[in-house]
Amino acid sequence: MERISEIERKTKETGIRIKLNIDGSGKNEISTGIPFFDHMLTLFAVHGFFDLFISAKGDIEVDFHHTVEDVGIVLGNVFNKALAERKGIKRFGHAVTPMDDALTSVTVDLSKRPFLVYNTPQAADPGGNNFTSLSKEFFRAFAAKGGMNLHVNVFYGGNEHHIVESIYKAAGRALDQATSYDQRITGIRSSKGTL
Repeated sequence: MERISEIERKTKETGIRIKLNIDGSGKNEISTGIPFFDHMLTLFAVHGFFDLFISAKGDIEVDFHHTVEDVGIVLGNVFNKALAERKGIKRFGHAVTPMDDALTSVTVDLSKRPFLVYNTPQAADPGGNNFTSLSKEFFRAFAAKGGMNLHVNVFYGGNEHHIVESIYKAAGRALDQATSYDQRITGIRSSKGTL
């Protein structure tokens, strides 16, 4: 069964279209108007082996926040739609990923019980258009709409680019694992029989 979905969302602040193939090879075309965010989403797709096509336009002259958060909303929705009933998947995924001075762990449970834990070095979190803070808003929206329990823990790091890059790479790797099929799982991986 193909796990492909496409969703478009328009508001007064943003217009976003995302197409996802969970079982891809990492092909991507990403344009959000925010080059650094494009770079991070590219890393997420490549290291998760997701084919990901994102076109987003937002009021970035005001702030990056609306665009980053709304991309998280739509990306969560396309994952949720592509995963359908979530039968046969491992459900849990974990990856620890270094990037020079930074080391990050991302753990995910595709449980349909959304929750985000996001721990980063305090010095790298001043707010505004800082991507450590913006990424928290992205992952909060992504976890909520994607129906996942997501734990992001940056053990250490001083360079913000390296910290954020290690987060997106680890998230892609953890989700690749969690969305993978396991031949031993015939239904939904839950002692309750449902998520």
